[in-house]
Amino acid sequence: MLLPLGRSGLQVSRIAFGCMSLKGNTEDNIALLQEAFEKGINLFDTADLYEQGANEELVGKAFREKRGEVVIATKVGNQWRPDGSGWDWNPKKAYILEAAEASLRRLQTDYIDLYQLHGGTIDDPTDETIEAFELLKQQGKIRAYGISSIRPNVVRRWVGHVGIDSLMVQYSLLDRRPEEDILDLAYSGNIGVLVRGALAQGLLLGKPPKPYLEYGELVVDRAAQEMAAVGTGSRTLTGTALQFVFKHPAVTSAVVGIRTPQQLQEALAALEEPPLDQESYSRLRGVAPGLTYQQHR
Repeated sequence: MLLPLGRSGLQVSRIAFGCMSLKGNTEDNIALLQEAFEKGINLFDTADLYEQGANEELVGKAFREKRGEVVIATKVGNQWRPDGSGWDWNPKKAYILEAAEASLRRLQTDYIDLYQLHGGTIDDPTDETIEAFELLKQQGKIRAYGISSIRPNVVRRWVGHVGIDSLMVQYSLLDRRPEEDILDLAYSGNIGVLVRGALAQGLLLGKPPKPYLEYGELVVDRAAQEMAAVGTGSRTLTGTALQFVFKHPAVTSAVVGIRTPQQLQEALAALEEPPLDQESYSRLRGVAPGLTYQQHR
């Protein structure tokens, strides 16, 4: 099943393949990407930052023959230093235009479906950044654009722009901060929301509990136990965690980091599970009070 990503015109799968987890440009990785596509995933998310562009090269190689059938999302804004020692934040128009050309070469394509600003600060020249995206769109080099950010003050500024099509944000049972206003803002503006971190680093799937955000180990453990209780029977832990974020009407797709065939199968199986009923949803939400963003308000 494909869903419209906000007003972008893109039709995307409920599960997106988070390509950052794939390391190296191996045949096994290419086979995994292609298997995901054959089994119904059409949105593949990468970034020029991942492995200094090698991740984009991997995605480009995997879908060179299927380019018109997949939706490729990548990101920009983190500029590698010439010596490779790290990167610096650069949301300026000239750099974005230059970086887009480099991403197009690595992806072996002449257009990017979804181009996202990979972060953002309140001090950014946002109008200049938007100008770059709009120019790329006019040139046919990108089809849609958005931002990946968890900073409310940045997100609020971006959703006020007519052209923005998508928002990527971290959201899970253990990170309900976007519920304060970010998700509602996106929903009211018909901006498609891509969720990352829905599995909370595996803490909702049975990994040993540890503090997460402002929650202590006991709360994290209780969340995992409730997830397991709700997931008994026909549900899986992965499915329950994903169905939790899908419950919010703003959420279009969940970007899941996949690096093994087993993880792919678990993600695909989650799509076959029914939505959470209200009782189960409320039970999970009762694990702990939702947090709010303490910075960048």
